[in-house]
Amino acid sequence: MSRAPIEDPLEERLRAWEERGLRRRLQLPAGLDFCSNDYLALARDPRLIAAARAALEEWGTGAGAARLLRGHLPPHERVERLAAEWLRAERALLFPSGYQANLALLTVLAGPTDVILSDRLNHASLIDASRLARARVSVFEHNDATDLERCLAASRGARRRLIAVESVYSMTGDLAPLEDFERLAREHDAWLLVDEAHAAGLYGPGGAGLGVREDPETRILGRMVTGGKALGVCGAFVAGRATVIEALLQWGRSFVFTTAPPPSTAAALERAIEIVRAEPERREQAHAAAGRLRAALREAGVEAGGHSPIVPVVLGDPERALRVAAAAQEAGFDVRAVRPPSVPAGTSRLRIVCHADHTPDQILRLARVVAEAAHAYPAAPVAPPAPRPLVVAGTDTGVGKTVVSALLVRSVARTGKAVRYLKPVQTGSESDSHAVMQLAGLDASSVLPPAMSLELPASIDQAAGAEGVEVTAEAIQGACAERLNAEPDAAWVLECAGGLRVPLNAVEDQADWLAELGAPLVLVARSGLGTLNHTLLSLEACFRRGLAVRALFLVGEPHADNRRTLQARLPALPIFVLPPLQPLSTQSLDTWLGQNDVSEVLR
Repeated sequence: MSRAPIEDPLEERLRAWEERGLRRRLQLPAGLDFCSNDYLALARDPRLIAAARAALEEWGTGAGAARLLRGHLPPHERVERLAAEWLRAERALLFPSGYQANLALLTVLAGPTDVILSDRLNHASLIDASRLARARVSVFEHNDATDLERCLAASRGARRRLIAVESVYSMTGDLAPLEDFERLAREHDAWLLVDEAHAAGLYGPGGAGLGVREDPETRILGRMVTGGKALGVCGAFVAGRATVIEALLQWGRSFVFTTAPPPSTAAALERAIEIVRAEPERREQAHAAAGRLRAALREAGVEAGGHSPIVPVVLGDPERALRVAAAAQEAGFDVRAVRPPSVPAGTSRLRIVCHADHTPDQILRLARVVAEAAHAYPAAPVAPPAPRPLVVAGTDTGVGKTVVSALLVRSVARTGKAVRYLKPVQTGSESDSHAVMQLAGLDASSVLPPAMSLELPASIDQAAGAEGVEVTAEAIQGACAERLNAEPDAAWVLECAGGLRVPLNAVEDQADWLAELGAPLVLVARSGLGTLNHTLLSLEACFRRGLAVRALFLVGEPHADNRRTLQARLPALPIFVLPPLQPLSTQSLDTWLGQNDVSEVLR
């Protein structure tokens, strides 16, 4: 078969991934399982196997259709009734996977006029579902109730605010402060959606999870419980209020348009739930095994985290994590390394999972092997994470991004904090960097020259093409990271070139780079006629990519009707009006800042 043109850039990307030590490979199970999420050792339980076999004999291997067609069978109906009873919910709905369950939950309950408040360490399924919901996403620091409260206060006016969290986090093994979050939800008229993938079977009454509430006024709107972890099977349930579940059945695309789980899966899940409720000693044994492992590792001089059967051992760089995992595997233990992007850079780790059937001797032997390998391969120096800049993007060229950049830089400078301005790509001979330096009243050390300068005053792809070069998102990212890392204690403001989706090359645009950067941004738009379509489309592009938009600046002669229209459609987004400043000077910026509080934008 001849080589397709699409393969060359893919091979290049794979090589770069390999060089960074991040390429992942499928690996068959070998050795004693300290890797899977089979916490209660139910995956090979003869009782589950017998239940699945009986369903296979009666109903066949597959459901044959989506649930709303002919795929809804008695085993599905029975297990949903049992799951609702177990989870103490009005109703439960079975999905083929937890990913699909979260996708339905967030896309049905949230839309463009809503805000999803998402924990920084949330699972990819919650992140992707938030993006597809087209809601505004506000990310709060992990398990930080104070930061969540700040985000709730900043999102007043949204039609609906949904707080999306996990009750137990899969890579850190720690627990969410659900009581604090629910109190904040009640105080701020918000609702909680709780992913219980790693809690169901291990916590709560009858193993029903940390989100079980007897209070009919609970602010927990829905919970997602997977069947492929403690229950030892596969699939997932969403459990919650009957109206919510009915909405998922009607409009949840990942439910409506997918074949139902096999009846054997439903039957095995039914038996697993019965065992979890009847045998609480299983979860007690899993917790005890994890406590024993943490104690043994710490005694051997290796720090182990978590407060659940998940025991993370953070080793820093990917190579060290791979080496220690290999040593454990050679000793007969199936332990795997977890590396970026599954975890943040600099936190590659072993994710050790303890099961109900692990013996004390097995635990102690594993601890000894891991400790010896960790000491044999000392940690390499880990560079501190790059600071998160604030990005100024626009709906178009010439909308006032440079003035807004100078305004924000000036606001930081007035506090006495070190501030740096960078325009990653400059096209044309006019220097926006010089303009910002003059307007913000800064010295030359605070305003860096562009990372890339192109002579032609045109879009980035056209200006680069005129010089026979190519600008890529990866190249911009690398150039910015190098500069940000050199001064990590400064507050950084980055200004985009042209409009939000200006092409960088034949396949990438500026929004692709911003998604990779992952930094918050402000969007700058014109005040007057024609701005509504451009602004709403630009914001939709941001929301689809999961970009955190902190504010909208409308620049030019004030247009009250446009502002009202945008605010009605974006009730939780701060909108600032920046009229023409006469004269345009440092003093006029100071006057505007004295009348407008942008501290929340610059947080």
